[in-house]
Amino acid sequence: MSRICQITGKKPQTGCRVSHSMHHTKHRFDVNLFTKKFYYVEEGCWVSLRLTAAGLRHINKVGLDAALKQAVSKGYCDWKDIKVLSE
Repeated sequence: MSRICQITGKKPQTGCRVSHSMHHTKHRFDVNLFTKKFYYVEEGCWVSLRLTAAGLRHINKVGLDAALKQAVSKGYCDWKDIKVLSE
């Protein structure tokens, strides 16, 4: 599974580590990803998302339903990619 946030669409960036002698070596800056479960009230089920800390703040601000609809409309995730957990 790729390291992309399902809410914000953030991906790893590439850059250089620069030493004191200004020697540049390639480096990959990964995003702060973690897996979180939410209860999706509109569907009445649990949903597991892979998101960043910024994605979690976005869900807290606009709500889970609105955040998922925005992410799907922008193409960051698809409804079939969202894992529905039955418990």
